[in-house]
Parts: sequence; structure tokens; C-alpha cells
Amino acid sequence: MASLLKRPVTLSAWDREELIRLSTTGVRSASAIRRARVLLALDTSAGEPDPRDVIAARLGVSGETLRLVARRFAETGGDVLATISRRKRDLPPVPSPVTGEVEARLIALACSQPPAGHARWSLRLLEKHVELTEDIPNLDHSTIGRVLKKRNCALT
Repeated sequence: MASLLKRPVTLSAWDREELIRLSTTGVRSASAIRRARVLLALDTSAGEPDPRDVIAARLGVSGETLRLVARRFAETGGDVLATISRRKRDLPPVPSPVTGEVEARLIALACSQPPAGHARWSLRLLEKHVELTEDIPNLDHSTIGRVLKKRNCALT
């Protein structure tokens, strides 16, 4: 219970009513409802909350979930809607290697004549030629296929 004392959850009357409404009516994600119920259980404005393990067992969550919800409540400055909603990611985890210039070069290569001994370009053949081209990053054949499909370029 020491971690709950580090970050006490104190809800206003409006916050309690809003969390009760969100967790009992309407359509919400299961995780948002679970976080709302955790906040209601951790609320210190109605008196001393139950011990951490009792709350976790009653709500069917782990003690770590209780700690994380209390921490998120403190980080958002007591905003219950920000606490229960899903966090938005700032950037994609890995930037795409396919830029506009790479896409243009790839399409130009796919529209050119296939090498001698081949009747047409295949995705694997394009992959091999992209590896040999120095100004285009190495791309997998599935990535090449997605780029060509996105631009409606069919290999013939």
C-alpha cells in the first residue's frame, strides 16, 4: 500500500459521477472501463481505500495495474478523462525507409525494361536490383509490392 500513498487519488464529486457514468453506460473500451473502476476504487476522498491486494482481487487486475493507473492520474494532473483514455503515440516507432524519392525511383525501375533473360519484372527480381542500386535503401520484396500496389503500378 506504500505506492498508493505516494500517489493518492483524490476525485471531485463531478469526477466520481463521470467515472461511474463512463463505467456503467455507453460504449467504451474494456481498458478504459477497467481504469475508471480502478480510479474509483483508489479514491481517497470518500475515505481510506481498501488495501491494494483487496482492490486488485475485487477488480480482477494486478497490483501493477493499480500502480500504473495511480501514476498516470498523477502525471495528467488529476484529469480523469486523460487518465482513462488511451495515450497517443508521438511518432511511429521506426521511420519508413520509403520516401517520395525512393518511391519514384522504385516505380521508374519497375516501369523500365526487365534485364536480359527475363520477360518481366518480379518482386524478387526488383528486390535484387534495388540491392545493387546505391541510392535506394535495401527494401524487402513485400515492401516493394506495397509501394507498387499503393501507386497502382502492376508488374506485367
